[in-house]
Amino acid sequence: MAIATATTIDVYAGGGLLFADVSFKLEPRERMTLSGRNGAGKSTLLRILAGERPPDSGSIALQKGARVALHDQRPPRDAEISLGDYVFSGRTDMQETEAELARLEEAMAKGEPDEETMRAYSTAQQRLEAGGGYRWRDDVLAVLGGLGFGEEAAKRRLSTFSGGELTRASLARALATRPDLLLLDEPTNHLDIPSLEWLERYLVDLDAAVVLVAHDRWFLEAVGTSVLELEARKGRFFAGPWHAWRKEQAAREIARGKAIERQQAEIERMERFVERFRYKATKARQAQSRLKQIDKIKRDGVKAEARDRRNLRFSFVTPERPGRVVLKLVGARIEVPGRTLLERAELELERGEHVVLVGPNGAGKTSLIETLAGKREPADGSVRTGHNVKVGYLSQHADSAAGEGTVLEAAQRGTGLSGQKARDLLGGFLFSGADAEKSLDDISGGEQRRLSLAILVASGANVLILDEPTNHLDVESREALEDALSAFEGAVILVSHDRALLEAVGSRTVVCEDGRLESHPSGWAAYQRQRDERAEAESSAAAAQKRAGKASKRAKPGAASKSAARKASRLAEKIEAAEAELAAVEEELADPAAWSTPVKAERAAERHEAAKRKLAELYEQWEEAERAVSAAGDPA
Repeated sequence: MAIATATTIDVYAGGGLLFADVSFKLEPRERMTLSGRNGAGKSTLLRILAGERPPDSGSIALQKGARVALHDQRPPRDAEISLGDYVFSGRTDMQETEAELARLEEAMAKGEPDEETMRAYSTAQQRLEAGGGYRWRDDVLAVLGGLGFGEEAAKRRLSTFSGGELTRASLARALATRPDLLLLDEPTNHLDIPSLEWLERYLVDLDAAVVLVAHDRWFLEAVGTSVLELEARKGRFFAGPWHAWRKEQAAREIARGKAIERQQAEIERMERFVERFRYKATKARQAQSRLKQIDKIKRDGVKAEARDRRNLRFSFVTPERPGRVVLKLVGARIEVPGRTLLERAELELERGEHVVLVGPNGAGKTSLIETLAGKREPADGSVRTGHNVKVGYLSQHADSAAGEGTVLEAAQRGTGLSGQKARDLLGGFLFSGADAEKSLDDISGGEQRRLSLAILVASGANVLILDEPTNHLDVESREALEDALSAFEGAVILVSHDRALLEAVGSRTVVCEDGRLESHPSGWAAYQRQRDERAEAESSAAAAQKRAGKASKRAKPGAASKSAARKASRLAEKIEAAEAELAAVEEELADPAAWSTPVKAERAAERHEAAKRKLAELYEQWEEAERAVSAAGDPA
């Protein structure tokens, strides 16, 4: 049964139509991503699904008793409660159920319980089990841990956390609620890569229906099973993963463009005919016929969608050629008050090299690149700049777009350009006409980021140091930035949680973790794969060692049959190989291409089941061999 069904809903905002005739159905384990430009109505649709406002027409039907949770960018209301109390408040149902069970148990302990009490107790017990049982608190704490909050953080008041941490707290509470319908507005904001990966796994394993808005392409691809596209005040549902929708969207745009071109050419041809012959008596009837055809095509023919087709597209100019080594960090100690982030850090950046810097939140990435950009001094050691180096720095707060005045005045201050040249630059970053005269106090986060990028592009820098450059950018703008950085001939140091950008731009990966820097001569995805394989190998080795230890404890020296012990040992090795094989199959099947057609999906499911079945059979054989070893060592 569907958890939520939307039927021909229309929504108005600010006196105008936001979208119309939007319909969809959400089943358990379906994860629908919302696509559309800023202002298309994505967040509004989430609030309608959450019951915070009704549609202007049409209907939203929820499964009876369905629990709904919404995570958006609004901070918690009560800043004086602890993080733990705030997140656990999402499970008041479980707290009330436990209190009811305690009350009923106390009543039963006082005497012979009547039938009504027993029935109430059984019902409450079922509710507790359905909500996670007596370990439901462990589930909530696991969510906090997955999003980067330790045990001590749970005791702190919300007023002691930063804005980004409060956004993560809101996400933790929504997840901990265990809803049937989970609504997520930009859940990837303020998450580091480990937390992003944890969230992806959590959502994929969730039995609920999920509707989400996000600009992280890697996340959309990993999580989404369908797409609702909101464009031109209409909704278009696509059943399939995010990459398949993008391909279909591109093909649709191309086909529509060609159809419009053919149609326009036919209209122009007919209009020329009419213009030439309409006043000639011998051609008047044909001309009138052509006029009717033109009217019909204009009325019923293919129309260009009324959508904002402006896209951010830009490129960096070819920079001046610097020396071979453009930046060098030597024996640096980087500190913040009360804490050393990096000790004896070494880093060398060569001309034209593109390096991505990754690591958990708080490891020191921002402090490191501020040091490299000359915005702060190291506590020890030095930063050396190469010959003819010009550094361009973009902070995660886009401070280059700060200050007083208008967008145009900020661009002129930041670039030295004047008049039409400054306007031409801004036009490429979607500030045309009156947009260039906007006050800096009135522009959005996305506009502020685009302005900062415009100033950076005009700087002529041959070394770019970028801290979270995709903040507040939509998917199309992120792709434009990706294209520009990939083609940039100068050197780049990039910090980002956008894994698609990391993979596209980086040729070397530097990991900032545990107070040190570690360089890997590969892009981000290759580094990540090597890290995962190493962790899996270590886990498998530890599991095999644990199993071997159990076997040796059970088999007493000199008592166990040697053949039974050898058989158990061989089976343990086969189990290890089968586990690795299953993991390899599951990694391969994580690629949406493996499920892109019914035939591929069936084949993928068969391979997965075969690998699981083989592992289960080996475990049965091993357990039987272990029993034989134990029996051989039993004095009885």
